[in-house]
Amino acid sequence: MSEVNGVDVSHHNEEVDWDAVAAAGIQFAFAKATEGATGTDSRFAENWAAIKDAGILRGAYHFFHPVSSSPEDQAHHFLAVIGSLSPGDLPPVLDLEETSQQHDEWPTVPAADRAGLVLRWLDIVEAAVGVTPIIYTRRGWINSNIPSATELGRYPAWLAEYSSHPSPTVPSLWTTWTFWQYTETGALDGVDGSFDLNRFNGTSDDLLALTKPDSAIAIIT
Repeated sequence: MSEVNGVDVSHHNEEVDWDAVAAAGIQFAFAKATEGATGTDSRFAENWAAIKDAGILRGAYHFFHPVSSSPEDQAHHFLAVIGSLSPGDLPPVLDLEETSQQHDEWPTVPAADRAGLVLRWLDIVEAAVGVTPIIYTRRGWINSNIPSATELGRYPAWLAEYSSHPSPTVPSLWTTWTFWQYTETGALDGVDGSFDLNRFNGTSDDLLALTKPDSAIAIIT
């Protein structure tokens, strides 16, 4: 099975030449859309349109804050920014990791309450867009912070693990991985500096099957 390769970007990557990225064989890309209840990535709108124009499957992700704003406000902010999902768009992603290296919010949340906060965001977004969201995280983080939330296991897992191994080590919440961010020091024509490279666990047809179908397009107002 040939590898299905992708990238993920935010404003930190500055301007991306998406036609060059597509020419390099990249088949999917995730762009940061929002953070918390008010943050919007300054390059999201540009990336969102250009990824599709380049013929790359696109997805949007939200960086979650468990304390500074409610899951409901964060979900509605994310939905307002992405506007809608078109047929062929990848499911939305919820990014679960430390909110800051210096002042991480997660340790201040009782362990028993953490999964509930996450599920509130996921439920709202899934109902709005009509596809099951993806969870992005690290094995060490999820095992330390939400280790027994089996209800999260039904969401596809996008795992960050920087190694030369043939696949990531899957946390106990999941039986397999869907996306793997395997390096943060990638190099590719069309992107300046180092950036994140990813693989999909399946074929190109499998990846297409994960996207928004032609029917029941949700428009967010």
